[in-house]
Amino acid sequence: MAARSEFRLGWKTLVAGIVGVACGASPLPFNTIGFTIGPIHEETGWSFAEISLGITVYGIVASLLAPVFGWLADKYGVRPVALWSTFAFAIAFALVGFAPVMLGAFYATWFFVGLVGIGSTPVTWSRAVNMWFFRNRGLALGLLLVGTSIAALTVPRLAVIAIDVYGWRGMYPALALLPLLIALPIAFIWFREPRPDEQPAEITAGGTLVGVSLGEALRDRRFWTIWLSIALVALAYGGAHIHMPEIIKQHGMTAAEGAGIMGLIGVALLAGRIITGFLLDRFWAPAVCLPILTIPAIACWWLMGTSSDTTTIYLGAFMLGFAAGAESDLIAYLASRYFGMANYGRIYGMLYMPFGIASAISPVLYGRVRDVTGSYDGMLWAAMFLFVGGALLLLTLGRYPTFGRSAEQEPTPGAVPA
Repeated sequence: MAARSEFRLGWKTLVAGIVGVACGASPLPFNTIGFTIGPIHEETGWSFAEISLGITVYGIVASLLAPVFGWLADKYGVRPVALWSTFAFAIAFALVGFAPVMLGAFYATWFFVGLVGIGSTPVTWSRAVNMWFFRNRGLALGLLLVGTSIAALTVPRLAVIAIDVYGWRGMYPALALLPLLIALPIAFIWFREPRPDEQPAEITAGGTLVGVSLGEALRDRRFWTIWLSIALVALAYGGAHIHMPEIIKQHGMTAAEGAGIMGLIGVALLAGRIITGFLLDRFWAPAVCLPILTIPAIACWWLMGTSSDTTTIYLGAFMLGFAAGAESDLIAYLASRYFGMANYGRIYGMLYMPFGIASAISPVLYGRVRDVTGSYDGMLWAAMFLFVGGALLLLTLGRYPTFGRSAEQEPTPGAVPA
């Protein structure tokens, strides 16, 4: 009854968050840049590496600013931060199409996207969802992050159509209408934090949100254990996703088969988020993630060399995508369960940093290994150990803190919560 009550009370905020994530600064840049590199190269003569650096600038700036936007959400409320950042992101994203033919100006537009857009990512949307849900928090966060999967399935098609009609410059303002005309109105109507009487009892004490301060979290070994685990897994997966078409090409597969595999990864991401979220509500999070984050090591083994069969390649790609979907759930879930909601935005923002930065660096490492050795095998070997190391680190976290509840109410590791 309590779980059903959470969805009955919080479904509007959850839906607004799903749409906000789908149209925000997390998926839109990464799902469109690949389609503009060629046209930009033809117009400007810039190298592919020079053009790609724009998205790296965006990713690093956004990651470094995530704790700042988290602090703003904690201090002033998540609603104004999410609404204003979504509006600003739409403007900044549109301006990329108006960048003059100067590399410095091109990078400056991407810097601006990172500067204002991080508040339109799960850094903000997840705070509100966590405040509406506790018993079904894992599932709710999994559903929230389905927004990125929705974007992965729709935005590339919209980008291709927009480029065909308006060119690459027109594509950016055209797709900026998604956050401006879809996400922003829905969030304005439905997105809000719960009133005290609507909050789950488990996240408050005497009507006040419970949890540790950012300083206390930074002095806690568990914070840095989670931080390092996120960094290792993101470093293993980020480049594998970007370079997947080239990895499978080394196994003799065609570009058409590569497109099919990328679509399969999108489905795996979706499944990973929902299934992992469902399991997190019922079992201790590190126990859930141990198999989910170690199985991809097998996938890395299968993707080495040049002789794996088609079925094995498809299965390996699915494993990698499933694990990446699980990690996205895990960041928000662990931040809320181990450190509480009192300063969630700041703490989540700090845990988002290794994810964003490692994801931005990983493609460069994969590319460098390929350039030097002619194969991705060396990086795939390293990724095997990164996945396993990230999973094993989480096993050292111990029980969830109780905060406002008694220890008797807290489930033991691996048990179904009451």
